[in-house]
Amino acid sequence: MDLTNTFKEVRAASRKLLQLDAETINKVLLAVAEATEAKADFILQENQKDLNRMEPTNPLYDRLKLTKERLQGIASDMRNVVSLPSPLGKVLKETVRPNGLIIRKVSFPFGVVGVIYEARPNVTFDVFSLCFKSGNAVLLKGGSDAHATNLAIVQVLHEVLERFQIDTHIVELLPASHDATAEMLQAVGLVDVIIPRGSSRLIQFVRQNAKVPVIETGAGICHTYFDAEGDLEKGKAIIHNAKTRRVTVCNAMDCLLLHESRLADLPALCAPLAEKSVTLYADERAFQVLEGHYPATLLCHATPDSFGTEFLDYKMAIKTVDSLQEAIDHINGIGSGHSESIVTENKAHGEQFCRDIDAACVYVNAPTSFSDGAQFGLGAEVGISTQKMHPRGPMGLEEITTYKWLIEGNGQTRNP
Repeated sequence: MDLTNTFKEVRAASRKLLQLDAETINKVLLAVAEATEAKADFILQENQKDLNRMEPTNPLYDRLKLTKERLQGIASDMRNVVSLPSPLGKVLKETVRPNGLIIRKVSFPFGVVGVIYEARPNVTFDVFSLCFKSGNAVLLKGGSDAHATNLAIVQVLHEVLERFQIDTHIVELLPASHDATAEMLQAVGLVDVIIPRGSSRLIQFVRQNAKVPVIETGAGICHTYFDAEGDLEKGKAIIHNAKTRRVTVCNAMDCLLLHESRLADLPALCAPLAEKSVTLYADERAFQVLEGHYPATLLCHATPDSFGTEFLDYKMAIKTVDSLQEAIDHINGIGSGHSESIVTENKAHGEQFCRDIDAACVYVNAPTSFSDGAQFGLGAEVGISTQKMHPRGPMGLEEITTYKWLIEGNGQTRNP
């Protein structure tokens, strides 16, 4: 397989994107949102082909599944992107030097963004809308599990682009093969940045094999710490929402940390989870309190592997801690740097948690389920970056642009 020509066509198309004005870009995105709803039956038909090849018990099944309601939500997110200001051409810094040179730091597209992802067809829409709005062409490398769905979505995108006489190479779906991934990772000079979205195994593979720069969107091993001064009712709602809203997404909670002084409240905190048949892997102190107060078939003894695991399922670990500091140390030692939360009525404890937790998103009295570009007012997201170079957290329009320096002179020359 040789995808060099495809990469070159996408590179050439990315330069044409620079010629589009903001009004045209917004008209195209609105047309794509309308086409997504109008072509819902076609997209769902192709999605069903992918679903038929996957067991419903597979944790990825929910991520793969599209419905008319989800497509309407995707179209709504796209319209939200339209409503946002363009991230391009912003003067980030300006100075006039003593010699009269005017120097401006101006936002600018990356050029060609490669995104590698698994059974998440919604990513196809999100990535296109954000990349198009920010002036980036995009190479999509979806997983084989969602290939029929992704082909259908890209077909809809291309139909809209053709209607507006825009080069369809600004968005290309690569073959669902490991060879295609390998080629994109080596495409130095043709791909500007690669963003992997998926399992820790996928992200590690990309990091280890890419010659192209990578922005990591890490696995979401998310914790909630219920403090000695946590409110019980808030805690019940936050824990339930963080764990069960959608268990297969990266912002779902994987571990509850509980201050030892609140062990008596643990059955009440976990009661709503039983209604969703959440399996609990509890440490010894938590197990003793829950035994007889939580369904025996759903209560297990924790093992060392229970902690630091992204379950992507109706499963959750519970660890008892003796102090706020122990909770912070545990999270920083075993977390993935994604999203962490504290439930507390003590303002100082909340401030300490926010200061000391090393994660992209840190919450006080709110669930980690809010870690999402749309919820942050970004319209949508390319992913949630857990690294510290350039973007961190939900990556919206501003996070997938870079900048360049523009220098305006009037005949000045530099002295020796």
